[in-house]
Amino acid sequence: MQYAGVGGVSVGGGVDCDVLVIGGGIVGLSTAHALSRLAPGTRVVVLEKESGPARHQTGRNSGVIHSGIYYRPGSLKARFAVSGAAEMVKFCAEHGIAHEVTGKLIVATEREELPRLHALVQRGRENGIPVRELGPAQITEYEPEVRGLAAIHVGSTGIVDYGRVSAQLAESSGAEIVYGGAVDLISRRASAVAVRTTSGLVVRARVLVNCAGLQCDRIARLAGDDPGMRIIPFRGEYYDLARPDLVRGLVYPVPDPAFPFLGVHLTRGIGGGVHVGPNAVPALAREGYGWSTVRPRDIADELAWPGSWRMAARHWRYGTGEIHRSLSKQAFTRAVRRLLPAVTADDLHPAAAGVRAQAVLRDGTLVDDFLIRDAPRTVHVLNAPSPAATASLPIGREIATRALRTLGSA
Repeated sequence: MQYAGVGGVSVGGGVDCDVLVIGGGIVGLSTAHALSRLAPGTRVVVLEKESGPARHQTGRNSGVIHSGIYYRPGSLKARFAVSGAAEMVKFCAEHGIAHEVTGKLIVATEREELPRLHALVQRGRENGIPVRELGPAQITEYEPEVRGLAAIHVGSTGIVDYGRVSAQLAESSGAEIVYGGAVDLISRRASAVAVRTTSGLVVRARVLVNCAGLQCDRIARLAGDDPGMRIIPFRGEYYDLARPDLVRGLVYPVPDPAFPFLGVHLTRGIGGGVHVGPNAVPALAREGYGWSTVRPRDIADELAWPGSWRMAARHWRYGTGEIHRSLSKQAFTRAVRRLLPAVTADDLHPAAAGVRAQAVLRDGTLVDDFLIRDAPRTVHVLNAPSPAATASLPIGREIATRALRTLGSA
């Protein structure tokens, strides 16, 4: 491939590729993979600012292949998670990637959670997901150390290493993947789009795809588009369970439908260890994996967005509880003990945290579905948190289809 010269961004003199994807997480790589399948011969370049793929949301999650039971019937999340779970299992089997369909329990520990649990049963059935309702004795058949008033068993949930999946997508896509430079300038004209990175590289393309995750709203603004949202980062903190024999598989609480977070859960991973978490606390940087990481620019962006204040006013009580559990290991342990009474604070060893790229609208609404928007010569992916990894193969096809449609009309 012949890249354009460094310096100022110019769109003259032809193009270097047909489709340029910004972001080397699982959604960007799945898009590149889908382009190669839907339109063989399409010239694709992926730009990733880190030194390798899947360094942020993709590589820092709990590795769950979600069933799709939580999501509103007809939503993109529901459609893509249900089909994506089956496709992910097939993809892993075809490429020899370790995975397991384990099933999971969603457990109600308080009476006020029972109506929400029953609503999940109905939602699962509407989404075509097989579920089994369990009483207290049946819960212990699956998980002897877990206690609850009632539960549902979801058989199609599984586990996988999404970093491995991303590496395979990168290899299979045939795309040119360029690491080590963040995008700092975009010039979009009627004939092409040119992108410059901090490494001095300039690439010109006929179509741009923005899969930048934690930076996606900034990329949209660099392209000259108003995304109508801002990314507000929420850090999810995890612990490793020192006694993994306490948990056989995956155990979740009943989620609060007011929030797009699933609550602190227990996940036995591919390697046999058990992850506990995550919580959801406001991060002080978009890539802030601990309280000590503070980026004034990121904080200023949040404070300048009216939706941040409206979200805080609406959900301050929930947020206060999450921050308390972040700062107090005893409080976090109490949250875990609702599901797993035998656990102690000594059983929980700090593990690597992740940051969720949560889109927030101007009115303070937390966007609860995947958000993909088209613009001239551009496709923006503006909200793709969990279950985006599970749903990455059908999401990638959807994005690739939009990009090819734009390519055909360009």
